[in-house]
Amino acid sequence: MDKDIIIIGGGPGGYTAAIRAAQLGAKVAVIEKDELGGTCLNRGCIPTKALYRTAEILNTLKSVDQFGITVDNYKIDVDSIQKRKLGIVEQLVTGIRQLLKANNVEVVAGTAVLKGKNTVEVCESGGNTLCITAANIIIATGSKAVLPPIPGSDLEGIWLSDDILNFTDIPDSLAVIGGGVIGMEFAAIFNALGSKVTVLEYMPAILPMVDADLTKRLTAAVKRKGIDINTSTKVKGIEPSAERYTLCCEGKKGEMTVPAQKVLIAVGRAPVTEGLNLTDVGVEYDRKGIKVDENYCTNIEGIYAIGDVNGEILLAHAAAHQGIRAAEHIMGTLQDDHSDKKVPIPSCIFVFPEIASVGLTEEQAKEQGLNYKVSKFLFGANGKALTLGEPEGMVKVISKASAENEGDEVKETIIGVHIMGPHASDIIHEGVLAVNSELELEAVINTVHAHPTLSEAFSEAVMGLKGQAIHMVNRL
Repeated sequence: MDKDIIIIGGGPGGYTAAIRAAQLGAKVAVIEKDELGGTCLNRGCIPTKALYRTAEILNTLKSVDQFGITVDNYKIDVDSIQKRKLGIVEQLVTGIRQLLKANNVEVVAGTAVLKGKNTVEVCESGGNTLCITAANIIIATGSKAVLPPIPGSDLEGIWLSDDILNFTDIPDSLAVIGGGVIGMEFAAIFNALGSKVTVLEYMPAILPMVDADLTKRLTAAVKRKGIDINTSTKVKGIEPSAERYTLCCEGKKGEMTVPAQKVLIAVGRAPVTEGLNLTDVGVEYDRKGIKVDENYCTNIEGIYAIGDVNGEILLAHAAAHQGIRAAEHIMGTLQDDHSDKKVPIPSCIFVFPEIASVGLTEEQAKEQGLNYKVSKFLFGANGKALTLGEPEGMVKVISKASAENEGDEVKETIIGVHIMGPHASDIIHEGVLAVNSELELEAVINTVHAHPTLSEAFSEAVMGLKGQAIHMVNRL
C-alpha cells in the first residue's frame, strides 16, 4: 500500500482527520480538487463571518450616537470589503497548507474516483491520472447548494450561497428564498449594508430547527430592522423584469408578488457524492448522504465518510470532530466505546442578535415526555449587555429531573441551552460543557462567574431553575 489513509477532500473534516492520523503515525494523502479548507474556509463560514463583521460595524454606526459619538459621511467600499474577506481566507488556507506539510501529509491536487476498497484514481488538473492505494479511505467531499424545482430558479444572475459572497454592488432590494441559517445570515448582512430584504420561507417559522422562544423573538427583532419576513409562503416562479426579478408567491393571504433587484436561493444543501463511483464499489448511500456507523465507517470495511457527505450534521466543527474520531478509530486509539452520535454539537447562527444552541429544545423535551423545567434570563437585566448597548435577547436553560434506579436520589441535569443575544456564539460553550457532561445544576450554581460579563446570564438562568436567581424574579 502507498499510504495508510487516503482522504478525499481537504475541508474541515478532511484536513483535521489527516493531521490527527499523522499525529498517530499514519502515512496520509489528502486529495483536493479545489482549495484546501473546503466550503467552510473558501465559500462558507469564514468569508460569511468576514462580511458579518462588516455588517456588525455598520449596525453599530447606525446607533453610535447612544455612545456619545457622532459620525458623518461614512461610506461603504465594496472592493475593500471583498479584499479584506479574501485576505482572511488566503491567510487561513495558507496556514492549513503549512500544517499539513509540517505533519508530513501529502496533498494531491485533482479529482478522486474510487476504484476499489483500497484504490483511488486521481485525475490531475493537467489531465494526467495516477492511482494511490491505502489500507483505509476517508470520504470528506462535503456538500453543495441545492437548486429547487422553482420555474426561473436557473435564470442568469440568480444567486446561490457561493455566488452572493462575491457581490460587486449592493442591491437596492434582495429577495431571499429560504429562512434557514444561510438565508437568515445573508438577510442580516445585506440589511445592514442597506438592501431592502424580503425573506420567503415555506415553513411556518424561520429557523425551524431552533427553539421556538428564540425564533419568535428573532422574527420580531429582524422585522424592527426592516427585514420583511413571510412564512408559510411558497415561491411558485421567478420571472425576469428589466434587470430585475419578480417572484410569484402564494402566502397566508393568497397570491402575492415580490419585486427584487437580486434573488438569493438558500433552501438547503446536498451531499457531494456524484463522480465518486460509490455504487460500483458497493458503498451504501441515498440522497441524504453516505450511510455510516457510530465511528463513521461505511458498510465497506476500511472506507469512512465524515462531515456533510454523510448528511448527519452539516456543520464544519461537526466534520472536524468526526474526522478526529474516524482517524482514531482507524489507528486503534479511541478512548471510549460510546456512540459518538450522542455527543451534543452546538449550533451558532450569525444574525442580529446572534443565536447559539446546544442540546434539546423545549419542543423536543416535550415530545420525548421528559420531566423538564425551563428558566429564562433576559440580557436586559445583564450589566455587560447594557454597557455594550445590546440588551436584546435571553438565555434559556432546560433541565430534567431523573433517577437511574427507582428509589435513587433524583438528579436535575442540564439538557438544553439556547441563547439569543450579544456574543451568543462565544458564551454557548459553557452550556456545551454542561450538556455534554450531564452536569447537575449545582455544578454551575457553585461556579463563580466574573462580573460584569455576559456569562453571568447563563449562571442566572441556571439559578432560576432552583428558584435562586438574584437578578430576576423567580417563578418557582
